[in-house]
Amino acid sequence: MNPDELREYLLAKPAVIEETPFGPDVLVYKVKGKMFATLGFEIEDGMEVGRTNLKCDPDRAVELRADHDAIVPGYHMNKRHWNTLVLDGSLTPKLVRELCDHSYALVVAKLPKRDREGLV
Repeated sequence: MNPDELREYLLAKPAVIEETPFGPDVLVYKVKGKMFATLGFEIEDGMEVGRTNLKCDPDRAVELRADHDAIVPGYHMNKRHWNTLVLDGSLTPKLVRELCDHSYALVVAKLPKRDREGLV
């Protein structure tokens, strides 16, 4: 999954907005004011590589990091609850979408009941 496809997928979720509170280099995705994903870019070996931070169940986060070289502890985030996915083509689009859905669901579950209605 490339960064443009990921951005489109994140924005298609109910009540999601895109902001740039950390500057123009990092896109932040929120549902009802709560962050569930970021999308940024870095230059590696002369190529632009996308990276996304996604919230994750702590036990699953450890498993994912062990199973995939492109999943590491969340950059500039609480490393217990966030993973960084390097969008270098090694992760299947299905897995990336699943982890985006998981992050969104974790954040929605913590919203007040009135804000959760119609989101999942």
